[in-house]
This record gives sequence, C-alpha cells and structure tokens, in this order.
Amino acid sequence: MRVLFEEFEAAHALGTKAWKKAGRIFKIVLYGSFARGDWVDDPIGGYQSDYDILIVVNDERLTEFEFWSAAEDRLMRDTTINQALSAPVNFIVHSLTDVNAQLEKGRPFFKDIVAQGIALYEAEGFPFAQPRDLPPEEARAEAQKYFDEWFDSAGGFARNAGYAINDGDRNLAAFLLHQASERFYHCVLLVLTLYSPKSHKLNFLRSHAEEVAPELIAAWPRADKFSRRCFELLRQAYVNARYSPHYQIRDDELRWLAERVAALQALVREVCERRLAAD
Repeated sequence: MRVLFEEFEAAHALGTKAWKKAGRIFKIVLYGSFARGDWVDDPIGGYQSDYDILIVVNDERLTEFEFWSAAEDRLMRDTTINQALSAPVNFIVHSLTDVNAQLEKGRPFFKDIVAQGIALYEAEGFPFAQPRDLPPEEARAEAQKYFDEWFDSAGGFARNAGYAINDGDRNLAAFLLHQASERFYHCVLLVLTLYSPKSHKLNFLRSHAEEVAPELIAAWPRADKFSRRCFELLRQAYVNARYSPHYQIRDDELRWLAERVAALQALVREVCERRLAAD
C-alpha cells in the first residue's frame, strides 16, 4: 500500500495538466487466492501464489504504464532482493468508470472481485456499480468467439516457431514462442472470465491464468534451475530476442520451450472446451 501510494504520487505530482494534478486512487482491492484464503506456497514444486491487487483510479489516463512502472519495480525488488514481501505482487489498474461498466455488463472477473475481494483502501463516496447477471447464452457466445479467435492465433505462432527452430533462427523462434504463450493465456482468461489484462508480460499473464485455471500450472515445471532459466528466457524474448544483441538461447532450451508451449496449448484447449461445453 505504501509503495503504491508513494510511487503514484511521485509519478503524477509534477504534472502540469489538470487531470494529472487531480489524479486520485479511489480503491485498492486484494483479490484472488489470498483474498479467498486458498493460496499455495509449495517450495518443493516451486509454485507460489501471487498477491493480486486491483487499483481503481479516477481517470482512465492514469491507468497507463508510465504511472505505475516505478511501483512495479519497487515491489519486485521488495520481493526478490529486500525480501520485504512474502510473495510476488501483480496489480492491474482500471478507472472507476471502466470497472463499473464491466460490472454493468456482468463480467465474471470483476463480479468475483466485488464478491470475494478485500478492500485494503477505499475513498468514501465512490461505490462500485451493482453487478448485472449475464445470461448464460450471452456469456457462452462471447466466450466461444474469444476461443475461436485467440486459440487459432496462438497456434499459428506456435507453428511458425517450429519453422524458425528448423531454420536455426533461434531468436525469432523464442519471440514466436513468447507470442504463442501470451495468446494462449489471453485465450483462457477471456474464455473463463471474459476479461484479460492488457499486457505482454508473460509471468503476469501466467499468474492470472493459473489463478482461474490451476490445471495450467503443470505446463511449466518450476522445481529445477533449467526450467526456471528457460521460462525466464521466454519471458525476456518479447523485447530482448528482437532488439538486444546480448540475448542468447541454446537449441536445447528452445526445444524444451517448444515442448512446454505444446503442453500449454493442450491444457488450454482442454480447459476452454470444458468451460464451453458446461455453458
């Protein structure tokens, strides 16, 4: 809480525009496994639940990454270096107008936050809207549309990664595997919750997807250094595989990543098709 408020104030305090000067945090809400009380901390398997935070601000423009990058960096240092936090922190930022619009549309993700979340901070006079009950047939039609779009797109990136591996273009293959993984995660989030964060950060998306579909945890072994290193190379590939002359990935690491992305693809298909059949 202290980090979020300090870095938000620092990010917009020097702004000259009225909307920046008037920037406010309306709410900070803990949601997900730590709010429900079913978080996981498995040192043997290497899996640990993250703290999931929703930050609600008064202006849509304050949701841009520039206002929150410093807070994200500090929270990461507090987890990995200073060890001031017992688990990693993921946060999403939305305006109150947007959250209320999502509630009025009956979006399950936001309805669950309102129903299960724990308010860590709330300014008075800015309530959430009354959630709408989304008709099952409407929810299923929207979920099916997301599945058809995102699953096929992700599969295309995975196939092209295979071609790049065969051609010996390792950096391109790593980037394409990142894109495939990102899109598989967006797919499962959209199908299950009709919402996915606007992010390319693979660890962030993985955490959110595993929160709603724990079956996906099996896609990425975490107990050994090789597995963790490979996922880190995949995470970095979105930027570094394209632009950094120092990015390097070996053939064995690429082959392992391709196998794991294929496993992720199969799990995402299973999870999504089960949800679509149930609806």
